[in-house]
Amino acid sequence: MVQHNGQTLAYIGDAVFELFVRETLLKRGIVKADKLHKEVIKYTSAQGQYACLKAIEEGLDTQEKAVVNRGRNQATARRPKGTPLQTYKLSTGFEALIGFLHLSDEKARLNELFEMLPMNL
Repeated sequence: MVQHNGQTLAYIGDAVFELFVRETLLKRGIVKADKLHKEVIKYTSAQGQYACLKAIEEGLDTQEKAVVNRGRNQATARRPKGTPLQTYKLSTGFEALIGFLHLSDEKARLNELFEMLPMNL
């Protein structure tokens, strides 16, 4: 298991996930920057990431669930605006999972989970 704290995993996972979303939307033909940005936010916001976690959580193994919990339970001084705290924490857990898989070089598993995401939020 990659030995990084949940906050570090979430930081990396956020970047990896945003790149995945941008590439996916570009492949769909959304190429204008302003439209792309508006669509990306649907997925990369706390609410969007929470929805993504809910879509994949049944398929997570024990280790992956532990990583989500590690990210979710990470203490943070930042408080979300306009988002329930539980949603924010679970979205951080989702980011931590993505970061963990990326840093563990589990690209096949990462792609498998990405295939399960609701890319029509």
